Parts: sequence; structure tokens; C-alpha cells
Amino acid sequence: MYVTTGHALAAPATDPEAVARELRDRTEILDALHRFGLGQDLKDADLFASAFAADAELDFRPAAAKWGGHPPLMAGRDTIVTTILGLFTDRVETTHQIANPRITVGGDTARLTALVEAQHLLAGDHGTRALLKNPYDVQLVRDGDRWVIRHLRIDNAWFTGTPTAIFG
Repeated sequence: MYVTTGHALAAPATDPEAVARELRDRTEILDALHRFGLGQDLKDADLFASAFAADAELDFRPAAAKWGGHPPLMAGRDTIVTTILGLFTDRVETTHQIANPRITVGGDTARLTALVEAQHLLAGDHGTRALLKNPYDVQLVRDGDRWVIRHLRIDNAWFTGTPTAIFG
């Protein structure tokens, strides 16, 4: 499920062109997750949507289960964008920090593992908050010269605060 290889690059160090292609891919792969986080934080629907394939799935159920939440599996880029931004816009302020990325690339598909810390504050009451530390398992596909998320599974390592006040 998570990327646990014992090395970073798959391309042999003796082939500079292959290494350059792989480094470009890895940068674009990580950028998809950055677009996901910053798009939410800025409530920028276009930036947020640019992170996803049209047929993307977002599975927040493993994380929500840690505090008794039961969200549905979100399927389709438009559903993901309207659901999440609809839940947060004018109600919840977020900040996402992405750390410890591990990436594997295989042709036109890739897998990304990252640890994401997400702070959520009610816009009208910053005393009501939820800080989540979540391992992400991300499956991506090539979309022209960029990469987009096909499937995102979010688990939860720990949380503080009141997630039910944020997510319902």
C-alpha cells in the first residue's frame, strides 16, 4: 500500500536523460499533491480540480473512522471538488503541510506515499479545531506533461481537537 522501496530513483545513474525524465516526473507527481493541499487552503476550485483525474476517487473513510465519522467514498473530480470546497468554503479554514514523500514511477502510472498534517479551524471560532496527521496513499496517472490523482486514500495516525465539529 505505501511506497517502501529502499532507493529513490529507478533510472540507472549512467543514463542522464532517463534520470532527468524521472526527476521531472517525480516533481510533477508531487506537484499534484501540492495542488490538492493548496487548492483546499485557498478555496481555489480550479487549482484543487487540477490535482484530479476526471474519474478520481477520494477515500477519507479510513481517517474518519478513527473518530467515528462515516463519509462516503467520493467519486469523480467534480464531486470531490464540490463536496470538499462546499463543506469548507466560508466555514472552515485549512492549512496542509506535506512531508516525507516517497514515489514510484512505472510508465504512465505512479504511486505516492506522504504524511500530511492538516489543520482545520472553524472560520467563526478558531477555538474549534482539528489537527490531523494523515498518511496518504496516492495512485496517479500521467495527463499530458503533468500528473493527476486517480485514487487517494487518507488514513489517520493521530488527531487533536474535535474533527466531528469540522466534518460533521
